[in-house]
Amino acid sequence: MRFRSTALITTAAIALTAVPASAAEINTGGESGAYHSTCCPGLVNQLNRLGKPSDCVSSAGSGENLRRVARNPLELGYGQLDVFALEAERYGGEEAFEIIRSDDVRECVFAVTRNRSYTNFGEIAVNADRLRFILPPEASGSAKTFDYLRKIDPEGLGRARNIINATDTDEAIRMTLADDQAVTFFVQFPDPANERFRTISQLNGHIVPVVDSIILRQEVGGRTVYYAKETPISQVKWLNLGRRVVTVCTPLILFTGASDRVTGTERRTEHRQLVLNIRALRREELVPRESPTARILERTRQLSARARYHFQELSLTARERAKPFLERMYRGAQHVVRVMILKARPPEYLEEQ
Repeated sequence: MRFRSTALITTAAIALTAVPASAAEINTGGESGAYHSTCCPGLVNQLNRLGKPSDCVSSAGSGENLRRVARNPLELGYGQLDVFALEAERYGGEEAFEIIRSDDVRECVFAVTRNRSYTNFGEIAVNADRLRFILPPEASGSAKTFDYLRKIDPEGLGRARNIINATDTDEAIRMTLADDQAVTFFVQFPDPANERFRTISQLNGHIVPVVDSIILRQEVGGRTVYYAKETPISQVKWLNLGRRVVTVCTPLILFTGASDRVTGTERRTEHRQLVLNIRALRREELVPRESPTARILERTRQLSARARYHFQELSLTARERAKPFLERMYRGAQHVVRVMILKARPPEYLEEQ
């Protein structure tokens, strides 16, 4: 026991060892965005304390950060986990990167329309070939999220063809809410004070719950890509949640290049030490409790299993209704036969299941 305790103390000490003072570039997003203004400064402060000067470098977002880190594995980047799942293959695959931290905070996916006949994700998916999708800029994390959702749902959202990109998220929202057959998707922290949510309310828009079994079962590198959440947005009621809406959120990740891609023994050792140092930090040291992001995090809750099932069933029902009549009959007959077989089996078999 004494040996194990000593080993643990030694390991912790190594993890917090200061590294040589060559500046580290941390790729963020837009200068006014949360990555650059809220998340990165806390990391810079901690690295400075450990003798590793660093700089926050603005970028076009998660996709651009992956490209930069692929080019120089010593750099760091913030990004959405769903964008990582979509784009890592373009830059050498998952093995070309190392995720240093994941899930300190989550960003949420919001689907907005003024057409109130759309009440769940399945209804949007089955009508994707008839809808007009107006998205934020092509290089943005929001547009990449939409691409990922299309990729994992080829028979639903993947059939979308009428897709345009606005100059920014605010324009995408305004253009969408001027057209009954338009939908926009955007990704951000669920901040009730954000002017975008006021705009949605003022222009008579509403947020459609993005919850579906296809979405919730996605994984990358053993990590869950999306979590169903109750988010504090000033919006119409869902499931009597008051001023909250339901949607999926994806973890924010901090990543760098794989250490074996770093040339030179000394630089590779320094890089590995940097990864250990950052992993040893507590979330509170990176996301200060008094920050808006931390307050949002405290008010955002995991969706209960019952509510999650409810929204998945709504989406599934919409998909089933859209299938050809004969296919629905065939599936219904299959279900009836299965129920009859199960009822014919002895009770002890049912209990074992």
